[in-house]
Amino acid sequence: MKRLISKIMHRLQLRESWIIFFILGIIMMTFPFLHIFNKPITLFGVPLLFLYLTAGWIFSIFVIYLFMIASRNENKGNGRDGKP
Repeated sequence: MKRLISKIMHRLQLRESWIIFFILGIIMMTFPFLHIFNKPITLFGVPLLFLYLTAGWIFSIFVIYLFMIASRNENKGNGRDGKP
């Protein structure tokens, strides 16, 4: 399990991962995706578009959190403490 977590953290350190998640975030906010979820449907009394935007927001915060953990682990592994 630790090896899997280490491998995932190493993958998250790649510059390409940052770019891919940034582009996915922008694509999530384009008209086709917003139009798909802009329906008069509610789940548990909450509009579908609101749930889509909230879930995307929470997911993006989680991804940024993972990137920060990976960055912190990289700094510790290189002997730097992240301080200037």
